[in-house]
Amino acid sequence: MIYLDHNATTALDERVLAAMQPFFTLFHGNPSSLYRAGRIARSAIDGAREQVAALVDAAPNQIIFTSGGTEANNLALQAAALGSRLLVSQIEHPSISEPVRRLQRRGSTVKWLGVDRQGLFDSAALESVDLRSIAFASLMLANNETGVIQDISHWTSRLQEHNIQVHTDAVQALGKIPLSFKDLGVQLMSLSGHKIYGPKGSGALVIEKGLDIEPLQLGGGQEFNLRPGTENVAAIVGFGKAAELALTEFKTRNDRLLQLRQQLEQALKELSGVVLFSERAERLPNTVQFGIAGKDGEMLQMQLDQKNIAVSSGSACASGGGEPSPVLTAMGVTEDLAKSAIRVSLGQSNSPEDIIEFINVLKTVCPQ
Repeated sequence: MIYLDHNATTALDERVLAAMQPFFTLFHGNPSSLYRAGRIARSAIDGAREQVAALVDAAPNQIIFTSGGTEANNLALQAAALGSRLLVSQIEHPSISEPVRRLQRRGSTVKWLGVDRQGLFDSAALESVDLRSIAFASLMLANNETGVIQDISHWTSRLQEHNIQVHTDAVQALGKIPLSFKDLGVQLMSLSGHKIYGPKGSGALVIEKGLDIEPLQLGGGQEFNLRPGTENVAAIVGFGKAAELALTEFKTRNDRLLQLRQQLEQALKELSGVVLFSERAERLPNTVQFGIAGKDGEMLQMQLDQKNIAVSSGSACASGGGEPSPVLTAMGVTEDLAKSAIRVSLGQSNSPEDIIEFINVLKTVCPQ
């Protein structure tokens, strides 16, 4: 199979698996226990915390381990729940937009920040918002569908003039672009391990020191009293190892991904009816989303799957609804074209030959 859906998930790196394996059996102690087996597990968690912190330029004690990006996003919104006035972009992942809509139904005031036709936050739209009425903002760093990268530090500088707390969903940005929690100027940042060849069920929320935030659950003092429950030591160790590898191999990985993306885009431009979304915006080096006039995206995915090629239309957490992507809709893409969307997200396993094969197969299922 040619796997072209790395924004949905990545294969577990063999080196990550090797780091995890002892914590399934040999080092099985509860990290809250004081005896030696517990101390070994606790030390492993501390080491992983340092590895993740290094990848995002944060202090280890700012890393709160979670079960993934969705939990991290929901935990971040606990800071918003302390207030009732939110600014949220229209292109957020469902793990932000859905809980925000629930807050809205419960009485919170929500301003939805639009985007331009390239998928970038709309400065003009912000001018119409009374920022004095906003207490919390959630603005994603890199979009999971289009790959568009936002200038978050620019936005935080404007918002923090009004003492607005800012969260960014950096799940797709992690490991693909240089990432500094300090330089972004945000107070909260969500991460996920399975997007960087780590295990599913691993993630983290990075929190500014001293920030007031409530846990989603109660009943334990783990993760600085913010994420109770016995830690998934093996998954945390795996996330740490994946973060270490992402940092040390960053340039090699991303130079190669950008070359593959450029090869793919050039080939797509030679096909009639193909529209590349967000082509003029700065994007992740591995992500291309496009539409084909007159085609149904879900049907095209199934046809490609029959040829052993895995792609998606956008967010794996919001697929199967039959509706056009809210991200593309916010960008002003027509409904028919949005429903034709295909997302290719490249990864370490891909090669130039994969791109050639994908284009050849695409031509057979979409005759020119």
